[in-house]
Amino acid sequence: MAEIQMKHMYKKFEDGVVAVKDFNLDIKEKEFVIFVGPSGCGKSTTLRMIAGLEKISDGELWIDGKCMNEVPSCDRDMAMVFQNYALYPHMSVYDNIAYSMKLKKVPKKEIKKRVEEVAKKLGLSEVLDRKPKELSGGQKQRVAMGRAIVREPKVFLMDEPLSNLDAKLRTHMRGEISKLYQELGSTFIYVTHDQVEAMTLGTKIVVLKDGEIQQVATPRELYEQPENLFVAGFIGTPPMNLFEGACVPVNGVLHIKIGDALFPLPEQTAERLRRKDYINQEIVIGIRGEDIRLAADGAMESKVEIYEMLGDHVYLYFTYNGQKVSVRVPADTTVQREDIVRVTFDMEKIHLFDKFRGKRI
Repeated sequence: MAEIQMKHMYKKFEDGVVAVKDFNLDIKEKEFVIFVGPSGCGKSTTLRMIAGLEKISDGELWIDGKCMNEVPSCDRDMAMVFQNYALYPHMSVYDNIAYSMKLKKVPKKEIKKRVEEVAKKLGLSEVLDRKPKELSGGQKQRVAMGRAIVREPKVFLMDEPLSNLDAKLRTHMRGEISKLYQELGSTFIYVTHDQVEAMTLGTKIVVLKDGEIQQVATPRELYEQPENLFVAGFIGTPPMNLFEGACVPVNGVLHIKIGDALFPLPEQTAERLRRKDYINQEIVIGIRGEDIRLAADGAMESKVEIYEMLGDHVYLYFTYNGQKVSVRVPADTTVQREDIVRVTFDMEKIHLFDKFRGKRI
C-alpha cells in the first residue's frame, strides 16, 4: 500500500506558465482520490508529476516516507491508465496485458495465470486473441485497466479514462472501476472534468482551479458545504443558484434581500451575520434547485422559460433580477413553460458567501 504526500509542489513550464501552484495534499492508503476541475486547471499535470512523467519544478513528492522527486517513473510502483488507452495496436489483448510482466522476465506460467485471472475479472476472456482495432471503446478501456492491474502496483493513476466513451458506457464503466477499487484495496488517484464521476467514485475529492486547490473534502461535504463561490458554482448538476443580494433588517428581523424579494433569516444564521458584521452589506446567496419551493405566497416571481422533464422530477428555469434560476420540482407538477410562478427558499439550506473575497461566511 502507499501513503502519498505532496508538499508545496509547483509546475512551471519553460514559457513561464505556472500550471500547478503550491500544491499540498496528503493521500492515505486505500483512498480513492479524485482531481476534478475545468480544462486547464492543472489536474493532469499534477497526476503526471506523481507518475514521474513530468518533472516537479519546486516542492516535494513523498511516498511511504521516501522523497520521489528524482526517482524514475518505472521505479515508483505505479500503474497509469490513459485517456487514449495507449494500447499496442500490433499486439493481441493477451500480449498487451502481459507486456509489463514479460519485460520483468516473469515466468510464462505465472504470466498466463495472472492474465487469465484479470481477463475473467474484466470480462475479456473471450477477446484475448483479438487486436485493439477489433475491440469496442469499452473493451479497449478494460484492456488498459487490465494491463495496470496485472502489475499489482501500490498506486493506480487514471487520467480521464472514460472521456472517450458514450454516456451509457461511461455509467457502466464507473461501476466497474468502483468494483475494482473495492476488490483491489489499492490507492487510486483519478483525474476527471466530469463532476458526476468525481461525486460517485471518490472517497476524497480535490477541486482545482488555475493550478490551485480550492477545496479537499468528501463528496457530501463538497456538495453541502462548499468553501467558496467557485466550488459552489462548479459542483452540482445543474450548479447551485447564486444571487447577489444584501443582509438587511426589516422590523427588527434580519432578511436576505434579492432584487425586490425579501427572505427572513433563521435566528442562528442571523446571529452569525451579526457577529461577522455583515448587516447592510452586499453578499452572495447560494441555494440549490431542490431547496427552492413553489409557493403561492413566495417572495420571488417570474415566468418559466425552460421546462426539462427528467424522469421522476422536472427542472424549471427562469430569470430573476438578471440571474438564471433553476428549480427542481416533482414530475407531477402542473406548471409548464410560460407560466408565472412564485417561489420561496428553504432558509435552513441557504449558503452565504462574501461577495468580494468569494469565501463562505
